[in-house]
Amino acid sequence: MSIEEKQNFPTYQDSDSIEYPQTEGEVSAFIKKFYKSNIPIELFGSGSKKKIGKPLQCAKSLSLSKLNGIVEYLPEELYIKVKAGTPIKIIEEELKKNKQQLAFEPIDFGYLLNEKSDYGTAGGQVACNISGPRRFKVGSVRDHVLGFRGVNGKGEIIKSGGVVVKNVTGYDLSKLMCGSYGTLVALTEINFKVLPAPEETKTLIIHNQKVESALYYLEKCVSSSNDISGAIFLPTEPHVPGCVMDIQKTFELNDLKHDGSITAARIEGSKNSIDQRVESLINELQIENLNISVLGTHQSEIFWNKVKSLEIFSRSKNSIIRVAIPPSEAVNLIYQLSNKFKYYLDWGGALAWLEAFELSEEMFESIRRKAVKLGGYVTMIKNSQYLPYVEDVFTINRDLFSISQNIKKSFDPKRILNPGKMYTGI
Repeated sequence: MSIEEKQNFPTYQDSDSIEYPQTEGEVSAFIKKFYKSNIPIELFGSGSKKKIGKPLQCAKSLSLSKLNGIVEYLPEELYIKVKAGTPIKIIEEELKKNKQQLAFEPIDFGYLLNEKSDYGTAGGQVACNISGPRRFKVGSVRDHVLGFRGVNGKGEIIKSGGVVVKNVTGYDLSKLMCGSYGTLVALTEINFKVLPAPEETKTLIIHNQKVESALYYLEKCVSSSNDISGAIFLPTEPHVPGCVMDIQKTFELNDLKHDGSITAARIEGSKNSIDQRVESLINELQIENLNISVLGTHQSEIFWNKVKSLEIFSRSKNSIIRVAIPPSEAVNLIYQLSNKFKYYLDWGGALAWLEAFELSEEMFESIRRKAVKLGGYVTMIKNSQYLPYVEDVFTINRDLFSISQNIKKSFDPKRILNPGKMYTGI
């Protein structure tokens, strides 16, 4: 593809080409029509994550945002059934009334992609399978989806799972939908497992650590018996021209000192339990003589909301890259990236978020090769104006690619649902 073709590569359609079905039956009818005519279609909810993945060339778009509302919520049974276009904020507000939560912490990509808060819809969270800082403790989105209803590429209505954890025999298709980015099924209804929200939260912060010592402490936190539910490192170095990531401005809280980098661990539970576990963790880490802070519930909630919403990148026009790696290799990755990127580490080092100024396709592929060699993978979350087109946004597992193609063919034989969103041929 030429440079001119890349720059003119169509991503979205105008409003006249967007259909807004209001029922599952209408979704089925639209897709059946497109299937018979062999017309590729773009699927989305609120559009909060449309920019993630490869640009699409589709004649039509199908917005599922009108499939909106809570179908059934039984707090005592720990599940909620919602239509796929239901905003995450609506779901969380309803759960709060019963002191419950979506424990996987839905990520707010609004700040990153559109410079304003937008958690998107239930369907979007499932399709992208991107979870917040609590993931290493409770699992990702796919671990909290009990069942779903949807429409495949032939317009057929399908369902899988139910409303309890142990009710699936054979293949659990609910897990397969998570992270498929709308390439398999147009989701219409989702059953989520919900969990009690913590009574209180505290965050232990160690100030002014280098990456090596920070990861040492985070590793000890994650393996500790004190039940950590978040572990993150926010460095002040390196200083990269053109990058806007600034932890002092983003995390300007009353109870937080601003002294260099931030190494943070979150503890949740009852008040008595939290106080004891924080004290135990400080003793276990042997950091009594270091510069530390402890955030209370209110400040902790603000702090971790800023983390999961990626607010640290809210003013950035640069490329944002997500790298998943074994935590033991995080230091190697940072060293290999030299001083070309701003970064922070989540999940105790298992996830690195990179901000890159004037990133080239060659540089991106170099990062991918480094990550794969270390046992990880890379996803381009946001393209900057300097890099309008990337051939492979996601890292392809060549050993599993043929399996993915066969799965795609079984759900969407004519490849009309978000064709090429993840990989060419999927």
